[in-house]
Amino acid sequence: MNTSRRSPQLIALAMFVAVAFLPALIGARFTPGAWYLELAKPAWTPPGWLFGPVWTVLYVTIGVAAWLVWRQAGFRKAPLVWLAWGGQLVLNAAWSWIFFGLHAPGAALVEIIALWLAILATIAAFRRLRPIAGALLLPYLGWVGFATALNAAIWRLN
Repeated sequence: MNTSRRSPQLIALAMFVAVAFLPALIGARFTPGAWYLELAKPAWTPPGWLFGPVWTVLYVTIGVAAWLVWRQAGFRKAPLVWLAWGGQLVLNAAWSWIFFGLHAPGAALVEIIALWLAILATIAAFRRLRPIAGALLLPYLGWVGFATALNAAIWRLN
């Protein structure tokens, strides 16, 4: 790829990664706080410091995966793919608000199951256009699956 074509591609990549980080910006408004610290949690709850680095890597891969699909099909050739991708980002952002903002682990559990299903749909859609893009979302699916189990355990314990 020559230099004149590389720059727009890098700008597009940066934009996709920035959009993927929007749920983090929204979620940052709803921090765990004292309420969360007082909840009973399972022994396998990860330490709080782990969530930031894990989500950083996941948001980067979410953005890179979308960029790869965009390079393959653009926006007009695959509108349902972008609906799935955007939908899972909205659900991702909503979880923090429901769990930490509303203090509603039961409602958050229902929501995170919907998020997991939306990620699965996005993986299927991405795989059809660019298999590596679907594969890049597998760690995200796994982490959200783990978070679903953690959410369920916290809801049950409290």
